[in-house]
Amino acid sequence: MYPVFFELPDWFPFLGGQPITSFGVFMLLAFLTAGYILRAELRRTGEDPEKAWDFVFMAVIGGIVGARGYYILLNFPQLLEDPAGLIFSRGGLVWYGGFLLATALVIWEIRRQKMSVPATADLMAPALALAYAVGRIGCFLVGDDWGRPTGSVFGVRFPRGTPATTVQNIEQMFGIEVDPELIEQYGQVVPVHPTQLYEVGISTLIFALLWRIRENDHRKGWLFMLWLSLAGLERFAVEFLRAKDDRFIGVLTVAQIISLTIVAVGVFGMMRTRGGGGEVQAA
Repeated sequence: MYPVFFELPDWFPFLGGQPITSFGVFMLLAFLTAGYILRAELRRTGEDPEKAWDFVFMAVIGGIVGARGYYILLNFPQLLEDPAGLIFSRGGLVWYGGFLLATALVIWEIRRQKMSVPATADLMAPALALAYAVGRIGCFLVGDDWGRPTGSVFGVRFPRGTPATTVQNIEQMFGIEVDPELIEQYGQVVPVHPTQLYEVGISTLIFALLWRIRENDHRKGWLFMLWLSLAGLERFAVEFLRAKDDRFIGVLTVAQIISLTIVAVGVFGMMRTRGGGGEVQAA
């Protein structure tokens, strides 16, 4: 894969010699994608399109700080041993943590702009779906968040992944026993499910659906709740193929428990907002 696209020259101010990672590039592209789609939607509905960048700014701050904070909480023992090393390390972002804090800051900004929270959330739903797909491309290129070993045609090896898909990493870090036939065929770096690409594909389909029905007659807030439900289901399903060491209840991971909660919120919200016209009151 391509974890680093290039390194900045030494003469570059402040950041000379620093690597430009594929994950960082696609995270930037994800926020820009969300901004441009939301900008178009605001213009379509008669709102100031430049407000999109105010919302994106809040999402960037909340996304990065929340994702990092959630990762630190998940690795609390390591925080006690080496707080500076954990806090300032390059890796370690958890999407759900970023989503929660970004949501809070964006809602605050919507209210500050004296806009309708449900109506604006509907405009954001397609943007969120496609931005997530773009961000997951970065995860694939850097070799992060991959899945369980597989001998199927979809299998991808990540020799430079974070971590690499070596037999030792898969068995020691995730407690997954690798099929000896895979080891015999591929050696110590075995193919795994590219769950990042599965998410790219499913999230792109979710975007296409939301984009197609976004102008249908539905109550304000319904489209966002639909996205919430579909996004939760997508993550819940893909988690079964992920290489994880945080199985929480039986085969379910922590992310799946959160996903089910998000699906429940989304379905409840859809039930409250079903039917055409009108607007659900913002909490």
